[in-house]
Amino acid sequence: MSEYVIEVPYSHLYPGLILDAPADTDDFLVLFGDDSESRAQLLNDDTGRPVLRMGGYMTARGTVIDERVWTVRESVQHGNRLRLRLGRSLP
Repeated sequence: MSEYVIEVPYSHLYPGLILDAPADTDDFLVLFGDDSESRAQLLNDDTGRPVLRMGGYMTARGTVIDERVWTVRESVQHGNRLRLRLGRSLP
């Protein structure tokens, strides 16, 4: 598995979920537990706080998930990995 792939054991993201992201890039692939996938970008909002933009995707059951931007409640670096705790998604 590439270091630029994040594995999530669920088919969706939710507040409080911790993502184990690569620390040396802000653009990576999220592979969900149902084998669907989406591109993610770690960005900063207008105030400089980190947010995660998730591209739209379709789950294995056919549910369409539109692109969303998630707040990041916590970000902690451990070596070459970055642990991101998601906050709420923005409207």
